[in-house]
Amino acid sequence: MIPALEAIVSLLLPAAVVARSHSTGETAATLDNLQEAFNGESNAHHRYAAFAKKADEEGYRQVASLFRAASRAEEIHANNHAAVIRLLGAEPKATIEMPNVRTTKENLAAAIEGEIYERDKMYPPFVEEAKASKNSAALKTFTYALQTEAEHARLYAVAVENLDTMRGKAATYYACSVCGYTTEKLDFLRCLVCGITKDKYEAVS
Repeated sequence: MIPALEAIVSLLLPAAVVARSHSTGETAATLDNLQEAFNGESNAHHRYAAFAKKADEEGYRQVASLFRAASRAEEIHANNHAAVIRLLGAEPKATIEMPNVRTTKENLAAAIEGEIYERDKMYPPFVEEAKASKNSAALKTFTYALQTEAEHARLYAVAVENLDTMRGKAATYYACSVCGYTTEKLDFLRCLVCGITKDKYEAVS
């Protein structure tokens, strides 16, 4: 099993018993949300990887690193969602779409729009439904993603504001291997979202 998956499963396994105690309707609603989130994160993973390649081609090395770090974070979210989907006895399903790659500035704008949608529209009701159905495993993976997407939106906005200074400039970002939280600096002892020690963060450049 992939190390990140081992970590999330070990955190979520106690919820497996809780998940089995839910009514069919509650489990179906949670599962639908998990599948939608898995599909979204899987596509974001591929889309940001394509955006990173374009940024490199245009000389925006720092933006490329940011996109690669975000791509890794979305992959972690997809893996986390997949782990919970399997706890509920189903298989994760995603339909990968061809990314619409434009200029780096336009790609950043599209990325901000996507992150704001997930932060404000998609994940909040998923979190509330998981709370209502008392599915702690789904609640945890949705919360991890929600808090990370908020930070992605902020990082992308900063990149837009400073795009001219990012051409030719290298940078390293860090993604938590458990929750995907993405940051420029490891100036803390434990992850601000999941609480894991900072040595579990992956450097992406």
